[in-house]
Amino acid sequence: MRFKVYQVIIHIAGWLLFMAFPLLFINGGQSGEGYLLLKEPSYWLFVITYFFLYYFNGYVLIPNLFLKKRYVGYWAVVILLFAGIYFLKPYDRLLRCNEKQNPAVAYTIPPGQAVLTGHNIPPLQPDTQPHHQMDHPQPQAGNMPQHFGPPMRFPRRHWDMFSVFIFLIIMALSTAVRIIQQWQLIEQRATQAEADKASAELSFLKAQINPHFLFNTLNNIYTLALMKDENAPDSIMKLSNIMRYVTDDATKDFVSLQDEVDCINDYIELQRLRIGEKTAIDLDISKDIGSIPIAPLILMTFIENVFKYGISKHNKSVIVIKIKGNETGIHFFCQNKIFPEKEENKRSGIGLSNTRQRLEHLYPGKYMLDIDTKNELYTVELTLRTK
Repeated sequence: MRFKVYQVIIHIAGWLLFMAFPLLFINGGQSGEGYLLLKEPSYWLFVITYFFLYYFNGYVLIPNLFLKKRYVGYWAVVILLFAGIYFLKPYDRLLRCNEKQNPAVAYTIPPGQAVLTGHNIPPLQPDTQPHHQMDHPQPQAGNMPQHFGPPMRFPRRHWDMFSVFIFLIIMALSTAVRIIQQWQLIEQRATQAEADKASAELSFLKAQINPHFLFNTLNNIYTLALMKDENAPDSIMKLSNIMRYVTDDATKDFVSLQDEVDCINDYIELQRLRIGEKTAIDLDISKDIGSIPIAPLILMTFIENVFKYGISKHNKSVIVIKIKGNETGIHFFCQNKIFPEKEENKRSGIGLSNTRQRLEHLYPGKYMLDIDTKNELYTVELTLRTK
């Protein structure tokens, strides 16, 4: 809306400037009464003619003929408009109207010289008077010398060069402006299509992540139910909280980091019921993170992998999870021990690949993901810049 208002203001300013040129310059700066032209039909004929040409070419001919590659029809109409300008002569009419209002702009010439109409006056007879008799007083101010003839008027031209020149300028300007607007529209549509494509891809990725995440969690609760664990009801409540987050909040592009952490906490509590005493969890989450935005479930893939591949029924292990946040960004760190038997049975899941794609879409140039497997430790460090 603001862009359209800006365009209207530019058009109004341009036409006011165009209308002012004849008033200011048509008398060559010799007369201060140019405003009298506003009362003359020839002035408004001049303005309306070029006003019509600009918008008729820009908003009718260009979109309906030129841009649709109907070049023959377009140039045929342009030639007809050119012929109309040739016969109408709007600039010549304006000059003659101004000449009638301001007779002082007409030139006067001696009777012995040729005038613009091509008629010649017979040459003067040689002067035989002595030189001393040729000296005569200069005429007083206000007295026109008698040897000057009547004022010369501009002859009516068959070829109005200025009208044609303005015609070419107006047509070229309207064509250029309209083509640039069309190019900008195409660029906007391409950008919107790219954004829609990215949104569709993100929705698809979320649709892949959500069932994957819920499937793993339901497996955990199924195990508790088989063991007739008394913590099964509490686990179902935590799963309910997770499902509410996944189905409602995770449909948004961004949520608060606190919501994401709450979901992670519920997930970790569900995992505690399953992993037993051989696995220790070192969880460190900074406070005051509620207002920091983050893409939903962006951290959950790494959390899932930690509990999926970082625990063992026979060996002790430590799982480290750290989430830090401030006004400028988020830092996530997780680490688990690598067990050979887990790596051998490891499937090439879609979670990590989809997370990388989401990071590219949502944090282009604003994230750093480092995954390391040194010292038999699987380490993930993710830094997100939110500003």
